[in-house]
Amino acid sequence: MQSNHLSNELDLIEGCLLGNPFMQKKLYDKYAPKMYGICLRYAANSEDAKDILQDGFVKVFTNLSKFKATGSFEGWMRRIFVNTAIEHYRRKNQLYAISENQEEHIPNQEVSALDTLEADDIIRLISELPNGYRTVFNLFAVEGYSHKEIATMMNITEGTSKSQYARAKAWLQEKIGSRNQDKG
Repeated sequence: MQSNHLSNELDLIEGCLLGNPFMQKKLYDKYAPKMYGICLRYAANSEDAKDILQDGFVKVFTNLSKFKATGSFEGWMRRIFVNTAIEHYRRKNQLYAISENQEEHIPNQEVSALDTLEADDIIRLISELPNGYRTVFNLFAVEGYSHKEIATMMNITEGTSKSQYARAKAWLQEKIGSRNQDKG
């Protein structure tokens, strides 16, 4: 079964490389829902997510010949969409550098209340984060990048990445606390 999936995927990629519109649509239909989910995590709203999705697929089709079937095709695409989301963010926003002294005064709160939330609630709360917080939070907590990698990708300092993440956690903790108080 796995071998069949792999050959179907490679046939799909080959068809796209040959410019077959049917295969391009098939590839889009297969991966758009997952990639849209990635876009939503980084976007301020659904319209921005749709823009990122479109830009990401343009890059996928433009760079498809660069895919070397040594790893996961979906993983290769995911990296393109994350990078496209970061580029989209850079065009729309600027993060302000935080000095090391300022960084020490940022509260470091753990978001243990996340355990009480449903997945939809968590996604909604993350989508409400201010842009800089949301981008860094997703890259660090969801995608698993280090603060050093995030700093390089976003052209910010490592301290700014750490502070944005700490502030995102504090913001989420505050929202979760408010939510839990409203329920109680």
